[in-house]
Amino acid sequence: MTEQHVEWSEPDAVAAPANAPVTPADAADAARLVAFGLQPKLQPARDQEYAELLRRYREDPAFARLADAVAAGLGLVVLEVSPRAGMAVTAAEDSVFAVRMGDYARRTSADSADRFLHGLAHLAVAAMAFPRPEDLADDGYIGRVSVNGVDAFVRQACRRLEERAEEQGENTDPATEAPGLEAAWRIWARRSSTGATKDARRLSGSTTGIIGKAVAFLTDSGFLQRTGDDSGGTYRTTARYQLQVRDMAGSAAMAELLELGVVPVTDGAPTLLPAEHTDDLELVADAGLPFHS
Repeated sequence: MTEQHVEWSEPDAVAAPANAPVTPADAADAARLVAFGLQPKLQPARDQEYAELLRRYREDPAFARLADAVAAGLGLVVLEVSPRAGMAVTAAEDSVFAVRMGDYARRTSADSADRFLHGLAHLAVAAMAFPRPEDLADDGYIGRVSVNGVDAFVRQACRRLEERAEEQGENTDPATEAPGLEAAWRIWARRSSTGATKDARRLSGSTTGIIGKAVAFLTDSGFLQRTGDDSGGTYRTTARYQLQVRDMAGSAAMAELLELGVVPVTDGAPTLLPAEHTDDLELVADAGLPFHS
């Protein structure tokens, strides 16, 4: 399909009467809009048909309800329908489109310990991309992350967790399969950052290798855009990723990571601030964005 830029305007009137009967063509158009929404890299401003269906969704309440029903029937949750994000959808836990952490980890040949590290990598990317509530709430905010920056961020979090465990007199070497950030730092801290081969390639099981797979997946999913090769690879967030993280921001795992006081800045490099005294939060096992456990 030929790409072309589309001008957006506010709707002037409802396109069709509210009591107009739904036709097979309407159902096909609604399903087509949902199908566009499942193509995360497709930009509405560069596809005329997509833009027209989005405008119809905004102008025609009956069509909007029909499209929402099609999405719900496929186990999809509509996060936003707008020119900036298109029809942004996420899969409900029982949807055929749901990506599960276990399935993702198996595709990366990860063992049980590595599955947790892959989840932690996704969690850290989200926390670095949107470290403050106001960043997540601002539609114009663009987060920036780098592979090496995320690794440094997690390793600083590991040091903070180790210090907290020592201060509280906790056992600093429990079973590695124990859930929670308190166990994850031990696994991450022991893993080589690069594990580079003789030709300087990073090993897939190294922590930067794990992060590299995470950001590659997020890029393929339309959540990140690669911006350069510095620091192991640099990336910027998309509107869809912001919506995805908003949807998951209430998770205890993300809250606990942010509460550690390891606050990233927008160039993808982490900085460490003094931690405030906060109550410990329980971590959901296998927590990882944008996966279902």
